[in-house]
Parts: sequence; C-alpha cells; structure tokens
Amino acid sequence: MSSEEMVYDMSGARLALTLCITKGREGAEPDIAALERMYRALRFESTVKRDPPAQGFRDEVVHFREEMEKRTDPISCCFVVLMAHGKEGRLLGADGQVVELEELYDVLTNKTCRALLGKSKVFILQACRGDQKDTGEMLRTEQVLTTMFQELPKIPTFTDTLHVYPTVEGYIAYRNVKKGSCFIQTLVDVFITGKSNILDLLTEVTRRMTEAELVWEGQVRKVNPEIYSTLRKQLYLQ
Repeated sequence: MSSEEMVYDMSGARLALTLCITKGREGAEPDIAALERMYRALRFESTVKRDPPAQGFRDEVVHFREEMEKRTDPISCCFVVLMAHGKEGRLLGADGQVVELEELYDVLTNKTCRALLGKSKVFILQACRGDQKDTGEMLRTEQVLTTMFQELPKIPTFTDTLHVYPTVEGYIAYRNVKKGSCFIQTLVDVFITGKSNILDLLTEVTRRMTEAELVWEGQVRKVNPEIYSTLRKQLYLQ
C-alpha cells in the first residue's frame, strides 16, 4: 500500500455540526467559541445549533446528512460535536427528554450516509457519563497497547469513525462556568497547533488532561478522555 493510500484524502469539503445545550450549562458558550475558532483554523464549514430538544438532536444530524447527500462536490470529513448533560450512552435535550447516542451515530455510517462512505466521521462528546468522581492514583506502571488493522475488499459498515468522550464510562465531565470545559478547551488548543495525525493529537489531549488538576466541590479531581476508533487510515487535519 502506498503512503497516499494510508492517509485520508482531505482535499474535499470539511463539514462540522455542533449541537449544544446552553441552558443550565454555564461555560457552554466559551466552548462554542473555541470550537468555532478551531473550525476556521482547520477550514471546516460549521453549523451550530443551540438548545435542541431530544428529538431535535436526531433531526439535526439527519438534516446534516441530507444536506451532505445533496452536495455535488466531494466531502472529505465531518465533525459532529455534541454537548449536553448526560449519562452513559444518553444525552438530555433542552426539553429534559433523553436521546440515545447510538441513534445519532447510526445516522452517519458507511451504510446510512453514502456521501461519507469510506470518509472519516469524528464524533466529539462533552457530557457526563455518570456520577463517579476520580481523585487520581499514584503512578505505578504504564502499558502500551497496539492494534493491527487489515483492509478487506469491502469495508464494514462502522469503519472510518472516531468517537471521543470527555471522560471514561460512569464518570463526570467537568466544566468551568467561566472558561468552558477542560476537554473542549484542551482539544481545540491541540488541534489548532498540532501537525500530527488525529490519534496522536488525541494522545496529547489525554496527556494534558491527565496532568491537569481540576478543583470540584473543594477537592482536586482527575479526568481523562476516552477514544474509540475504527479509522482505517491516518487522519491529518492540518
């Protein structure tokens, strides 16, 4: 395989959709502003929707897909950023009702969105995944995991997707009411300045977040993002 075949072609359009609950989520606006700055720096066409109801989350993602399907120019990549209160696998809309994350993910797969067939689809979440709080542990050991990928003549339905969560399952995602969330602010800073592929950039995001000490309810908390990737190639944003 040539080096070109190992990297996603980013010469086409780059599209971004941000769905954000701002009501009862002080600090959401600084996160939106940071994301918009990142989109401009990385040449993404951006759409922002504030305070959608639960059904509105799915409707907006479906509309996002429909607009992509209408385009005649090639699309290289999409970002979908979802910011709301939540529990594991669920988000709360502005109406207090629940939307399942899997319902949103299923709208943009290789099967359901032909415009993004074989193209990179990045989902970024800023929402709690539970109520647990991490106070941290003394560093003892470090493990390095490697994953081998093998291309097939047909690509599976759920490849070329990246899910980035602000915390691990069951834990709180912290947000400063004035400065925004540690996760979004760190991610934007790394994505704007970094030149590596996106998984290396996310490793840097993780490193910075693990070094940060967040004060919550008078106590120091620790937090790290969690990343699920089915990307088949390297994805460079710069």
